[in-house]
Amino acid sequence: MKNIESLIKRATELKAKGLVEGHISEELNVSSDTVTWLLTHAEKSSTAPGPKDISVDWSMIGKSAFRLSHISEALSDLLYETLDATEVGVDVVVGIALSGVPLASMVANDLAAELAVYMPSKQMLTKEPAKNARGTLSANFSDVKDKECIIIDDVVTSGSTLEETVEYLDEHGAKINAIAVLIDKKGTDEIAGVPVVSLLKVIRVN
Repeated sequence: MKNIESLIKRATELKAKGLVEGHISEELNVSSDTVTWLLTHAEKSSTAPGPKDISVDWSMIGKSAFRLSHISEALSDLLYETLDATEVGVDVVVGIALSGVPLASMVANDLAAELAVYMPSKQMLTKEPAKNARGTLSANFSDVKDKECIIIDDVVTSGSTLEETVEYLDEHGAKINAIAVLIDKKGTDEIAGVPVVSLLKVIRVN
């Protein structure tokens, strides 16, 4: 995305296609607050300044299985280093839907681990208030009870989705040893007490 106008246009197009704000947030790799601002700005109903956020377009990686496999290998290598340093293992790699799943499946293959898929609350089509909505693990993939897990996602923005995922996995008997992402926009070393590693870290200097 080259500028704010193109982001507003894309957010409006995605909403018109029926995507909820959580899905739009996932597609544009921005926070839910940013999506709200983009949509209200498009409707000319907001005069508030834009939120401090960065849109990450990694589609040049995502559109190529070859590139994605090499990026996943780099993420796996980083995880090997992290797990060795803390002397812990991994039984299950948990990918956060949607964009974390392709990465997680390749990392799970590299680490000879099982694959689980977590569907966060922000993507749920529910009438429940956002604070009451709950995500869930897909029954089509691995369970996490009594297993050592790592979580994979593409981008950390606010960290709220990862906090939710850690809470869910902890409630369901998992031991979470690490979180790995392509890009960390939050610039954090841990989320909910779990260490975070990333290939790229965005640090604001202003």
